[in-house]
Amino acid sequence: MKKHSSLLLALFVLLSPFGVLAQDSPRTFSLQQSIDYALQNRVNLKVNRNEEEIGKAKVGEIRAMGLPQINANAEVGNNFIQQKTLFDPSSFGTASQLDPFVITPEQLASGQPIVLSPTYSQPEPQPSGGLQAISFVQPYNGGLTITGSQLLFDGSYLIGLKAAKTYTELSRKTTAQSEIEVAEQVSKAYYSVLVNRERMELLLQNMVRLDTLLKQTQVMFDNGVAEKLDVDRLRVSFNNLNVEKQKTERLLMLSEHLLKFQMGMNQNEQLVLTDKLSEVEVDVEKGNRNNFNYSNRIEYSLLETQRDLALLDLRNKRSGYLPKLYLNGRYGYIGVGRTFSDIMHIRAGRDNTTDRNYFDFGYVGVQLQVPIFDGLLKHYQIQQSKLTLENTKIGFEGLKQSIDLQLEQSSTDLTNSLDVLTSQRENLELAEEIARVAKIKFQEGVGSNLEVVTAETDLRQAQTNYYAAMYDALIAKVNLDKATGTLLTK
Repeated sequence: MKKHSSLLLALFVLLSPFGVLAQDSPRTFSLQQSIDYALQNRVNLKVNRNEEEIGKAKVGEIRAMGLPQINANAEVGNNFIQQKTLFDPSSFGTASQLDPFVITPEQLASGQPIVLSPTYSQPEPQPSGGLQAISFVQPYNGGLTITGSQLLFDGSYLIGLKAAKTYTELSRKTTAQSEIEVAEQVSKAYYSVLVNRERMELLLQNMVRLDTLLKQTQVMFDNGVAEKLDVDRLRVSFNNLNVEKQKTERLLMLSEHLLKFQMGMNQNEQLVLTDKLSEVEVDVEKGNRNNFNYSNRIEYSLLETQRDLALLDLRNKRSGYLPKLYLNGRYGYIGVGRTFSDIMHIRAGRDNTTDRNYFDFGYVGVQLQVPIFDGLLKHYQIQQSKLTLENTKIGFEGLKQSIDLQLEQSSTDLTNSLDVLTSQRENLELAEEIARVAKIKFQEGVGSNLEVVTAETDLRQAQTNYYAAMYDALIAKVNLDKATGTLLTK
C-alpha cells in the first residue's frame, strides 16, 4: 500500500505545475528574439533607462522653479534675555501744569453762565537722572506668516527648460547607443554558437565515418587483407578526431555561456537557437556610400545633441546679464505676551480692539534684480562656453573621418571574408571528394591506408578553415551593419 502511495505522489508531483517548472525545459530563440531579450534584461541597460527617468525628473525640477513658491511659518519663542536700549527722559521735556482758578460767589449769584478759560504754565525743569535702560520687548512673542513668490522673468530659467529637455534627449540617445552595443555583442555571440554547433555536427559525422572505416579495416586485418599498421594509423586519426571533438564541445559550451551572459540570461537555463547558418544573408551592398547618412550613426546623433547643449549653455551664460523680476507677497500675524499661556491664548480680529495680543500685517511687491558688476565672472564663463561649443563643432569633422574609415574597413573586411569563404567552401568540397575516393580505393585494394589518413587529415583542416572563414564573414557582417547604423533599428 505504501509503495502504491509513493508512486501516486511521485506522479502527482511530475504532473503538477511545480513539477513542470522543476524540469528545465529549453527556451527557443532566434537572433532577433535574443536581441530583444537582452534589451529587456541586460543590467547596464536597466541602469541607462533609470538615467533617462532621472533626466525627465530634472525637467520637472527646473520647471518647478518657475511655478509659485508658497511657504507657511509658525513660531513661538521666549525672550529669556530681553533686548534693552538707552533712553533719556529729558529729551521729551516736562509736562505742562494747569494753573489754579477761582469761581466767586458773585458769579454764582448772578445766574449767568460762567466761562472758564484754563491756563497752563511750564514748571521748572527738574534735574534728570541721565540715560535709563528700558526694554520694548515682551517676554514672549509669536508669529504666523504665509509667504509667496512668483518668478515673472528670468532668461536663465527659460533657457534652462530647453536645456533640460535636450539633456533628456541626450540620456535617451545614450541608452540607444548602449542598446546598439548590446545588439552587436549578442549577434556575435549568437553566430559563434551557430558556427560551433554546425562544426560539432560535422565532427560527429566524421567520427561515425572514420569509426566505420576503422572497424572495416580491423575486419580486413583479421582476415589477413590489411596490415596492422593500417589499423593503427586509422586509430590514431580517430583518437585525434575525438580530441578535437572534445575541444569543440568545450568551446561550444563556452560560446553558449557567453551568449547567455550577453543576453542577461541565467547560466543554468537551457536555450535552443532557431536560426540556421544557411538562412543568414550577407550583403556587401549595405556598405554603399551613396545611401549612407551620417545621422544614422548614434555617435553622430549624440554629438549633435551635445552641440545643442553647448549652445544652450552659452545662451544661459549670456542671459546672466539680463535682469530678474519677482512678485513677492507676505501675510501673517505677530503676537506678544508676558507669559507662555498668554502668547498661546490668541486674541485677534477686527472686533477685538481692547485686549488684542496678535496683530496682522500684509505686504505685496515687485522685486527687480539688475546685475551691475560681478568681477567679470560671467565674461570668463562665456569664454569657456564658446570654446566648448567650438570643440564640439570640431568634433564633427573627426567623427565623420572615423565613420568613413569604419565604412571602408568593414566593407573591405566583409568582401575579403566572403572571398575567403567561397574559396574555403570549394576546398572543403574537394577535400570531401578526395576523402571519399581515397576510402573507396582503399576498400577496393587499389589505394593505401596512408592515403586515407592523409585525406581525412586534410578534410578536418578544410572543415576548420571553412568554419573559421564563415565566422569571420558573419562578424564582418555585424561590423558593417554597425558601421552603416542599421544593426539595430526600431
